[in-house]
Amino acid sequence: MEVHQLEYLVAVAEEGGFTRAAERLLVAQPSLSQQIKKLEREIGQPLFDRLPRGVVLTEAGHVLLDHARRVLRVLSDARQRVRETGDRATGALTVGAIPTIAPFLLPRVVQAFRRCCPEVQLSLTEDVTHRLLESVGRGELDVAVISSAADVGTVHVERIGSEPLYLLAPAAHPLGRRKTVRWADLNGEPFLVLHDMHCLTGQVLQSCQPQGVKLSVAARGAQLATLAAMVSSGLGVAIVPEMFRVADRASDRVCVPFREAAPWRDLCLAWSVLRYRTNAARAFGELVRATVATTRRGRRAGICPA
Repeated sequence: MEVHQLEYLVAVAEEGGFTRAAERLLVAQPSLSQQIKKLEREIGQPLFDRLPRGVVLTEAGHVLLDHARRVLRVLSDARQRVRETGDRATGALTVGAIPTIAPFLLPRVVQAFRRCCPEVQLSLTEDVTHRLLESVGRGELDVAVISSAADVGTVHVERIGSEPLYLLAPAAHPLGRRKTVRWADLNGEPFLVLHDMHCLTGQVLQSCQPQGVKLSVAARGAQLATLAAMVSSGLGVAIVPEMFRVADRASDRVCVPFREAAPWRDLCLAWSVLRYRTNAARAFGELVRATVATTRRGRRAGICPA
């Protein structure tokens, strides 16, 4: 069993066919197919079921795929360890972030990262929390920026800060003209929330429950920008994080703080404890921490960060 055969196996499994896998790896398809057949002879079982429109893994293929990915990750980590003989950050870095953080935090972090680590090939992914954690666990992501989550399997989650949540209301709405709002003011208001897969929705519901607020959900959306547009149209109110408030420039909606029992959310970094944390991954994490800390200091001083 050779390393390139494992690479071929992973590519065929992920691409769903020999042609696309060969194109991805820049090798001739007959050569790739021959190596997979050679691997199957060595294993003594077929690894793929050949179908008219592609291939699917057999049970044996699924088992070997998990081991192949693990072996390739170890080899990749070993190569990176050898290359990083000092503090220099090189190679590739894959970063994930949830949609309620990515557009507000990542631009500042990535801009700083480009300056300090110009040799690193950075790749960004935006997805919901549970899928990001799965990707970190599989070694597809080096680090993920998420909100509340517990350690999952081999994935470690570190809390690096927190931020308050605000009520987003139309500027002309009675609640939008207040300096602060009470939880009791929200009863009966049409509420706009993200789909349940977003952790912010769970955080909002958990904040409302002990205050005796029963949300009347008027609509659900996939992005904070969608909810904000609906708030501007007078379709309801929403609860949004501070980083959205800082970035929002619309004049027809306002963010109003809560008078008591103000809701907050955690900001966290996640990475695999089984993988070598490269200089690039460590540098990116430190920049995320620094950006969150700078925002927190600005908040305490009454300054809105740019």
